[in-house]
Amino acid sequence: MNNIKLTSYSSGAGWACKINPKDLGKILEKLNENNLELPNNVIGYESSDDCSIYPIDNNNLLIQSLDFFTPIVDDPYDFGRIAAANSLSDIYAMGGKPIFALNITCFPTDELPLEVLHEILRGGSDIAKQAGVPILGGHSIKDKEPKYGLVVSGIVNKKQIIRNNNAKINDNLILTKPIGTGIISTAIKRKIASNNNIKDIVNVMTDLNNKSSNAMNKIKVNACTDITGYGLLGHLKEMCESSKVQANINFEQIPLIDNTIDFAENGIIPGGTKRNFEYLNDFINFNKELPMFKKLIMSDAQTSGGLLISVSKENTNCLIEELKKQNCLSVCIIGNISKKESDYLINIIWKIF
Repeated sequence: MNNIKLTSYSSGAGWACKINPKDLGKILEKLNENNLELPNNVIGYESSDDCSIYPIDNNNLLIQSLDFFTPIVDDPYDFGRIAAANSLSDIYAMGGKPIFALNITCFPTDELPLEVLHEILRGGSDIAKQAGVPILGGHSIKDKEPKYGLVVSGIVNKKQIIRNNNAKINDNLILTKPIGTGIISTAIKRKIASNNNIKDIVNVMTDLNNKSSNAMNKIKVNACTDITGYGLLGHLKEMCESSKVQANINFEQIPLIDNTIDFAENGIIPGGTKRNFEYLNDFINFNKELPMFKKLIMSDAQTSGGLLISVSKENTNCLIEELKKQNCLSVCIIGNISKKESDYLINIIWKIF
């Protein structure tokens, strides 16, 4: 077990293996043309929300999401924990409560011992138990590349649901975890990451977003999304687009995992991050002095990242205090929302908010 390096079995680590957002958009656009017309209050993949939404009675909505990916760390148990925490995140981003989950796994049974799969599933089970979510079953197939994740079903009151399409002008933007998991995981795959680097990103990626969600449910916020495969800028772009607003971001205020800058400056960049940047570049007004590696950091494909919350100025301090009480990893104001006055959706500036 100690000699098995799970990341050597994956072509891309974690969410960095996600399909290019531009390519996926083209596929979904074609599907939308033939999709059944959805009933009122039903939200599917045609929107950019974190979960599908289906009303189950006059007061409550069923919210559901599916996430799975390739190993992002070598330890099977930690991989299982990370994948499960990531899968639960979409439910938390919408202010919901996960009620049950199903495993989904692909595994090379001819190449790796079944004990490895047991450890992956045990890690997922332990995170689900920590979240108070029973895993009721699942599905597995043989595959040359290991993959693991969860289908998660949750519930939320209609009056409490938090979507990504309601960011308001003059809102502040708060990020609840540091970014850099894609870059650090690439360093792990290239065998240049230290034990402290590995420990740091495992701690970030296994930290449940239920704490941030609890804070949002106590303090009124306008919009939220979790930061995963399309990076900080990709998910913020979706929020701005659906809310018909513009965002202003100060790079210096973005919380980063230790050594993210060093690795990125030395070209340790995952392919998924580069694809994100290529897709997003036309939507972003970057400060001319910002070096390329910092642009890539903001596009870095995250796995089990934090929540990006759009909250009014009036409620900002109360939300920050509540996030601190919940022991969130980050409580940084990284920017604000303004009226859309150009073709760009996001301005990267140096102003301190």
